Amino acid sequence: MAMAAMVFAGTLNANATTTQTMPTNVQSLSTAATVSIIQDEEAASGDDNPGFHQALKQRFIEGGPGFMGIVLLCLILGLAIAIERIIYLNLSTTNTRKLAENVEDALNSGGIEAAKEVCRNTKGPVASIYYQGLDRADESIEAAEKAVVAYGGVQMGQLEKNVSWISLFIALAPMLGFMGTVIGMILAFDKIEAAGDMNPSLVAGGIKVALLTTVFGLIVAIILQIFYNYIIAKIDSIVNSMEDASITLIDMLVDYKNKK
Repeated sequence: MAMAAMVFAGTLNANATTTQTMPTNVQSLSTAATVSIIQDEEAASGDDNPGFHQALKQRFIEGGPGFMGIVLLCLILGLAIAIERIIYLNLSTTNTRKLAENVEDALNSGGIEAAKEVCRNTKGPVASIYYQGLDRADESIEAAEKAVVAYGGVQMGQLEKNVSWISLFIALAPMLGFMGTVIGMILAFDKIEAAGDMNPSLVAGGIKVALLTTVFGLIVAIILQIFYNYIIAKIDSIVNSMEDASITLIDMLVDYKNKK
């Protein structure tokens, strides 16, 4: 009896040990499965919510290569011209007050040639206008004034070079988008006519593609319009500086002639 009791007790202990071990293994397997499920959900969430660039690229592809490619070309050409103009205008910007002081000092100390040398060593349209006026100063004040006005018009043309192309792309991009929308709607109604049934799923894709062309055309126009307004404001600022510099130069030449 004692031996049987001992065997029975050992069996109970073994069963208890097995019972304590089983939940640990099950818990480990459950934890691993939970982590795997969470990772799968995160990956799926990342696929369902792409980044801005990926979403933009996807929408661009859905719009079709025809009109969307032309709209993209308008954006590239418009930005290229805008960046070139911005760089040129920033290089053409001059501290007109400092230039006028240097020219006046050189004119009083070294005469016309010294003032012309200061203008040659300074970049920008204002310095070029000063040089043209000083180059005709030996003839008369009227000749110098005419040279300044004429060369000012030439410099203004250089500042406004290719700006009209940006305005063309601003008008062209949304017009191409609207054209793509109209063509897409026509194709959608052709599908309705061919099917003989007003099924929303039949035309939803075509209408979406048509509207995407309009959206991208408007985006291109908005981007180029911002650059265009900045360029126009920069040109106006430089032109005002040129006009003020022209008046200042004529006054300096009149004082120089009177002192002589």
